[in-house]
Amino acid sequence: MVLEKLGDSLKNTLSKIAKSLFVDEKLVNELIKDIQRALLQSDVNVKLVFDLTKEIKEKALKKDIPSGLTKKEYLINIVYESLVKFLGGEGYKIEIKKKPFKIMLVGLFGNGKTTTAGKLAKFFSKRGYKVALLQTDTWRPAAYDQLQQIAKTVNVPFYGTRKAKNPTDIYKEHESELNKHDIILVDTAGRDALSKDLIEELATLHKTVQADEKLLIIGADVGQAAEKQAQAFHDTCGVTGVIITKLDGTAKGGGALAACHVTDAPVKFIGVGEKPDAFEEFKPKNFVGRLLGMGDLEGLLEKAKDAMTEEDAKDMGKKFLKGDFTLIDLYEQMEAMKKMGPLTKVMDMIPGMGGVKIPKDMLKQQEGKLKIWKFIMDSCTKEELEDPSVMEASRVERISKGAGVSISNVRELLKQYKQSKKMMKMMKPGKGNKQMEQMMKKMQGKVPGM
Repeated sequence: MVLEKLGDSLKNTLSKIAKSLFVDEKLVNELIKDIQRALLQSDVNVKLVFDLTKEIKEKALKKDIPSGLTKKEYLINIVYESLVKFLGGEGYKIEIKKKPFKIMLVGLFGNGKTTTAGKLAKFFSKRGYKVALLQTDTWRPAAYDQLQQIAKTVNVPFYGTRKAKNPTDIYKEHESELNKHDIILVDTAGRDALSKDLIEELATLHKTVQADEKLLIIGADVGQAAEKQAQAFHDTCGVTGVIITKLDGTAKGGGALAACHVTDAPVKFIGVGEKPDAFEEFKPKNFVGRLLGMGDLEGLLEKAKDAMTEEDAKDMGKKFLKGDFTLIDLYEQMEAMKKMGPLTKVMDMIPGMGGVKIPKDMLKQQEGKLKIWKFIMDSCTKEELEDPSVMEASRVERISKGAGVSISNVRELLKQYKQSKKMMKMMKPGKGNKQMEQMMKKMQGKVPGM
């Protein structure tokens, strides 16, 4: 999970609230110290941390509690809303208001600018836009080939001129073809530092391109230094937003997120892994919901939309609502979840599941079992697939021999089936499970059209 240590620390903090008999000043002070410790360990600026926790404490110790909330609920809500505000509030969505819509990607070497260009291209392509990638990096010898290969991987048109000396000339050469697309992504050259010649190069290119958005690419591993970098680029190049990459692999990510928020160049996207799909709009409410173990219903449904058809989504929703399913259903659901990303990340998005202490090793092992399960199911009869309860010892032995796997592998699949069936009954929508009911309704009929 993104910022896993920070998330675990904050979940433990909320767990203290839930387990406490009384909400008093002593408890509030303990929580403030826990939140401060968690944020500081995530490399968030000290002053920002103390400003945030001072605000939480002042609100928490107010005697007036909104009607309809208990003291515990009110305290949890304060932590949630304060963190959301701290990281940007409603967030900043890019609206494609004209065509072609031009986006320049700028940044220093080593932050993943070219890789991010491919991720951004795929993000917009999945939303129905005709996207083109333009290479204008004349500094790095491999820049042309790298972006060309990335464009091929994400299946979008690529434009560039090998061995060209002037970025502006490259744009002018391909301008007429580029203008046939909805969105043009311009990958620019970087440097080791924000130098005078880089500023002049970007300014000249922007004057020609007239970009609607200039997005700065920053690696999360720079931590608090992101503020200085973002402000410097904004002041000199007029960047309109930031994309933070490598957010899945560093404890400094919290520092980068908080640092960029205090500049005039807010975070608009985050990179959460190496694959082209490991990329998302930065929505503070969704992000904080995952950190605190509250889930991210919107993000989950977005991933579901990409992983399955409308018919599959409706069928899965019905299966959940009924609380019963076959072995084939189990396999198909696990396969769909696999397409949505690592199970550890998917579980964090399911409302109510983020706080469940499921060993991560167990989830990782689960991902590698689908192939074995397929062999087992291929050796089952129609009756066994539809009603696994009929599988007594002799059938299990026959299936294991036919599939070329151990008896323990077959029993493990049956155990997983029983556990999943039990969990589905527990998660079945009803009184006290409004979030799950909302999710199931959306899966039944609204996933593709969100």
